[in-house]
Amino acid sequence: MAKELWKGNEAIGEAAVRAGCDGYFGYPITPQSEVPEYMSWRMPQVGRVFLQSESEVATINMLYGGGAAGKRVMTSSSSPGIALMQEGFSYMAISEVPCVVVNCMRGGPGLGTIQPGQSDYMQATRGGGNGDYYNVVLAPCNMQETVDFVQEAFDIADQYRNPVMVVVDGLIGQMMEPIEWHDVPKRDIPPKTWATTGKHGRDHTNVIQSLEIDPESCNATNGRLHQKFMEMKKNEVRFDAENCDDAEVVVVAYGTPARIVMSAMKELREEGVKVGLFRPITIWPYPTEQLRKLAGEDHVKNFLVVEMSEGQMVEDVDFAVQGQKPITFYGVSGGAIPTIEAIKEHVMALLKEAK
Repeated sequence: MAKELWKGNEAIGEAAVRAGCDGYFGYPITPQSEVPEYMSWRMPQVGRVFLQSESEVATINMLYGGGAAGKRVMTSSSSPGIALMQEGFSYMAISEVPCVVVNCMRGGPGLGTIQPGQSDYMQATRGGGNGDYYNVVLAPCNMQETVDFVQEAFDIADQYRNPVMVVVDGLIGQMMEPIEWHDVPKRDIPPKTWATTGKHGRDHTNVIQSLEIDPESCNATNGRLHQKFMEMKKNEVRFDAENCDDAEVVVVAYGTPARIVMSAMKELREEGVKVGLFRPITIWPYPTEQLRKLAGEDHVKNFLVVEMSEGQMVEDVDFAVQGQKPITFYGVSGGAIPTIEAIKEHVMALLKEAK
């Protein structure tokens, strides 16, 4: 199949359409505003629902309603907009209502900048809202992965009856890159007999709510959900390891920084430097065991963590490595982007220290 040139945010919208998204609800915020702009004409074109909400708080509650009715629903936003949705994520997790959320991250905190960032890592991987819950979080590093993951996210959400998040940064949202539209792996999704669509011959109507007044009942619910989250943790871990079989320095990065590391790694390898890239593709569940195993290899001397933040994923790397090897952090924030030259300098400095 021939490749097509697409802009990131518009491709995200088209991927959702191809995945059978029934309703898109959203609010414009840079650098993802092209997603609702695209969906505003594309969804009605295919006979589906587009609605621009009055706020991000309204958006997530519209997803709650649409998802509870058994429909495939989606929103997209950027960092401060996603922050406003956190209560809704928590409600949907305990109510077991699936949805897909795309966060086109920008620099923060606060309103921050409209430039790309990765400072939402903790917000995404720790649930964000109150209570004991998690969302599967996919972190693509290029446009092809982005459109594939957005499509697959709908199946993951339906399989586990849980919100699924795809995190990109403003660079991926705004760039243009050739992609190929192809079938993504399909999952065996059970009928949505839990949806609030009337009795349909049953002796009851379904009720979806997040309130558990009785502590024993709430404890039982949390316990059951925890088992589901552990199933996610067991089944959904994804990562990529390049040139790690003999690497003395392993660079850990995700999203756009991982692409920059790939370029730096290529140049360093041509110079005879043994450097590898470990790239988490799911940042929750995190590939902890896989990274821990790599840390135990004798050829690995150091880890370098590269992020577009002041250091968030580095805590998960530290937990995985468990002190087996030194960890160094290189981060930029506020819309700045790490450079190939800076990554190479950090790698060479670590190798010099190891001698």
